[in-house]
Amino acid sequence: MHRNKDLHNFLLDKAKVLTDEWYESLDKSATVGVYASTDPLVIKTLKKQNFDFHLHLCKIFIEEEDNFFHNFEEWIQTVAQDEEHLNTPIHITLHEFFRVRGQYLEFIAEFVQEHQEEKERELRWNHVIIKAFDNVVLKFVEENQKYSNERLQAQQEMIQELSSPVIALDNNRALLPLVGDIDTTRAKFILEHTLEQCGEKGINHLYIDLSGVVIIDTLVADQIFNLLKALNLIGVKTTLSGIRPEIAQTTVQLGISFNEVSIRPTLAGALTLPEANILR
Repeated sequence: MHRNKDLHNFLLDKAKVLTDEWYESLDKSATVGVYASTDPLVIKTLKKQNFDFHLHLCKIFIEEEDNFFHNFEEWIQTVAQDEEHLNTPIHITLHEFFRVRGQYLEFIAEFVQEHQEEKERELRWNHVIIKAFDNVVLKFVEENQKYSNERLQAQQEMIQELSSPVIALDNNRALLPLVGDIDTTRAKFILEHTLEQCGEKGINHLYIDLSGVVIIDTLVADQIFNLLKALNLIGVKTTLSGIRPEIAQTTVQLGISFNEVSIRPTLAGALTLPEANILR
C-alpha cells in the first residue's frame, strides 16, 4: 500500500506533463472535431478535461475500486455530454483514450526503473491501469451514445414540428401545409400535434393542404381521415386542398368518405372563397 501511495504521488506530479505532452502530440491536421479545434476556449477546456482526468485516474492506486469509479462518474458524464466531444467521431475519441493509456504504462515503467525493488509489482500495476481505462472508456461510450440518442430524438421532434406547422391566419382560421413523405410515425405526430395546436390557438377552421405530398400509403390515409374526424369532434371545420390523383385513388380504395369535409383543388381557391360558401 505504501508503494501504491508513492506511485499515486509520482503520477500526480506528472499530471501537467501528461496533459502537455498529450496535447502537443495530437495529429491536429489529420483529425476532426474537438482535437482539431483552433478555438482558444475549446483548447483550454480540452486541456482542463484531460488534466482533471489524470487527477481522477491517479486515485485508482489509493481508493477502493467502487469509490474510484463512483467519483469518476461526474467527469465521464460531463465529457460525454460535451458538445465538442459529441461532434467528434467516437473512434477518434477512443484512439485518444488509448494513447493516454500508453502514457500511463510508460510512466509506470519509469517509476519501476527508479525503484527496481518494485519490479514484481509492475505487471499488477499495469493490469490495474488497463482495467481502469477499460471501465472508464466503456462508461464514456455508454453515456455518449445515450446523450447522442436523446439529442437526436429532440432534433427529430423539432423537425417534425417544423414540418407540420399549424399556421394561424385570421378569424380563428389556420393552415396546415403538409410537404414530403408521410410515414405512419409522422402521421401519428401530425394528428396529435394538430389537435393540440388547434385547441391552444382557438382554431375553428383548419385548411389542410396536401399539394406537397406526392403519395401516401393506406395506413397514412387512414390516419389523416382520423385527424379529420377528431377535428370535427372538437368543433373544428376542415377544408382539404391540393389532393393529387394518386392520393385520391388511395382514399377511394380505402372507402374513405369526405362527406363532412370541404374539398378544393388548390389552397389559393380554398382561402379566397367566402367561408359561408365552403362549409357544408
